[in-house]
Amino acid sequence: MSTTDGGSYAPAPMPDPVVGTGEFVFAAIGLDHGHIYGMSEGLVGAGATPKWVYDPDPAKAEAYRARFPDVRIARAEDEVLDDPEVRLVAGAAVTSERAALGLRVMDSGKDYFTDKAPLTTLEQLAAAREAVQRTGQKYAVYYSERIHVETAVFAGQLIEQGAIGRVLQVVGFGPHRLNAGGRPAWFFEKEKYGGILTDIGSHNVEQILHYTGSTDGEVVNSQIANYAHPEHPGLDDFGDANIVTNTGATGYFRVDWFTPDGLQTWGDGRTFILGTEGFIEQRKYMNLGTQDGPGHLFLANGEVETHYQVSGKVGYPFFGQLVLDCLQRTEDAMTQEHAFKSIELAVQAQVGARELTQREPA
Repeated sequence: MSTTDGGSYAPAPMPDPVVGTGEFVFAAIGLDHGHIYGMSEGLVGAGATPKWVYDPDPAKAEAYRARFPDVRIARAEDEVLDDPEVRLVAGAAVTSERAALGLRVMDSGKDYFTDKAPLTTLEQLAAAREAVQRTGQKYAVYYSERIHVETAVFAGQLIEQGAIGRVLQVVGFGPHRLNAGGRPAWFFEKEKYGGILTDIGSHNVEQILHYTGSTDGEVVNSQIANYAHPEHPGLDDFGDANIVTNTGATGYFRVDWFTPDGLQTWGDGRTFILGTEGFIEQRKYMNLGTQDGPGHLFLANGEVETHYQVSGKVGYPFFGQLVLDCLQRTEDAMTQEHAFKSIELAVQAQVGARELTQREPA
């Protein structure tokens, strides 16, 4: 038995930049969610060069430039889309507006990299699929809770190495702290953020498909509720769903806005992966009751029982793979159909969800 950082398995080598300065230029449009910074930092870490930023709110554009001082602030979206040097546009617009932005980006001959959820309706999904087919451009998605979390990356590497055999089930928990006073108005409007199973839940659906090696699935049941925030009637503060994949594996996830103020971080995100030969638990952002920080993965199989602390040891290979995919027209970072199927199932879960909210009689 090994208790820390031992066992028969180790992370793959940390990824290096895949291009030099100026070899892959990107821009940012739509800064409504802070994930634009993680998206951009991931691309820069892979060697990509940010050139432009545009948002209708000048203050947001200035804040972005403060983080990336070499970028230019565009006067209009078209100034970015008309620049032939820009290969990819990253965007974190209001969720319901992300598909429309993606269509404009792809029609301009550029690849698109959007925050999750990448869209909010099945109609938008159909339009995005048609545009990808018509233009040949990419509609990549920042499913950050897998691609930008080191335990999640390492879990995928362990599965590829056969550490737990065939994956039978993935269970994910995505609690978040609401911080209602700091949220924009659109955050509470369901037609704009898409509902909790579309929004946060798309992360979890993506992980279920990825870890099980599945290309499709069926939403067996799903529930949503606004248990404790009647002042925001458009908010789902709780949701969960069960999925059966086309490999025969199952998935369950729960997402909510009930992280208590006493918790050390915004959410105790965890993922449990059961295989025929062992299991994995990820404690992504904290180890409850300790000050050990993020990055904890636990593995048990026929050989070992191991606790890995992987912060700073795994890295984020998705971003370099995405840059090379854009240059070489490959699909190593994530296939287009996987990105779309993940949000398709999340939207189906949202649309078909049973409403659990009950209000006290007036």
